[in-house]
Amino acid sequence: MQQRSLNEALGHPDDAKLVVLSCDDLGAFHASNVGVLTALHDGAATCASLMVPAPWARHAVRHLRTTDDIGVHLTLVSEHADYRWGPLTYSPSLQSGDGGFPATLDDLWEHADPEEVRRECRAQVERALLWGVDVTHLAPHLTAITLRPEFFGVFLDLAVDYRLPIRLPSSISLNEAGFDFRGLARAEGVFFPDHFDHNWSSGSRSRVLKTIDTLPPGVTEIHVQPVIDSPEIRAIGDTCTGWIDDLVLATSNDLRDALARAGAILIGYREIRDAMRAAVRPH
Repeated sequence: MQQRSLNEALGHPDDAKLVVLSCDDLGAFHASNVGVLTALHDGAATCASLMVPAPWARHAVRHLRTTDDIGVHLTLVSEHADYRWGPLTYSPSLQSGDGGFPATLDDLWEHADPEEVRRECRAQVERALLWGVDVTHLAPHLTAITLRPEFFGVFLDLAVDYRLPIRLPSSISLNEAGFDFRGLARAEGVFFPDHFDHNWSSGSRSRVLKTIDTLPPGVTEIHVQPVIDSPEIRAIGDTCTGWIDDLVLATSNDLRDALARAGAILIGYREIRDAMRAAVRPH
C-alpha cells in the first residue's frame, strides 16, 4: 500500500511542487505525432501517451527516442465523425456499427462487455510492448474506464499486472464517483499523481498558466494536446485550433517562465513508475 506521500517516494520534500506535463493522442494523426514529439524534444513536455489502435501509432513508435517517456492511452472511443479507429481484438460490443469504436462515452458504457474491454486493453498494452515501447504508465482516452466500477477493475488489474502507475482524476469525490477509486488503487500499491489538471475541450493556454500560477505541493499532472498546423488536422474541424496553440504553448518561453516562477520541478511518469516498482516488489 502507498503509505508515504508520492513526493517522499520520489525523493522530494512534501512541500515540493512537481509537475508532469503530459501530451495525449500520440498516434492519432500525423500532426499529433510531429506535435507531441516536438513538445517532448524541444519543449517542456515530459511524457506522452500512445493511442495504440489509432492509424498513426506505428509511425509514432518509429520516431521515438529511447529516452522518451511513453504510456499507453487505453482507447475505447473514436470520437471524430470523419476519422475512425477500432479495436485490435474481435470485440463486437466495442464496435459502433458504422465503423470503429463507439463515438461517445454513453454509447460505449451502454454496450461494452467488461471482458471484451479487458481483452482489448490488454492487447493494446501488449502491442506497445511488442513494438519496443518502454511503457511508463496507463492513461485512459476520455476517461472511458476510470469512473465506471465495472471497467475500473480492468484498469486497476492492468496497472497491477504490468506494475505501472495510472492517471486518475483529482476533482471527483468519492461520493460523486460512487466508489473509492483512489483508495482501491492505493490498496494495490498503484501510484498516481496527486492532482490532474485537464479540460477535454480544445486549447489549454489559460488553464495551464493559471494552474501553474496556483500550483499546490505534490505531484500535478497537466494535460496538453499539441499538434502541428497541417491540412490533415484542419480537416478534423475547428477543434484543432486549440491543439495547434497547445504546441505553441508547450514550446514557449511563457510556459518555461511560469514554471520557473512557481518553483516547479518537471518530472515524467518514468520516475513515478520506478518509485512504484521500488516500493512494491514482485512476489
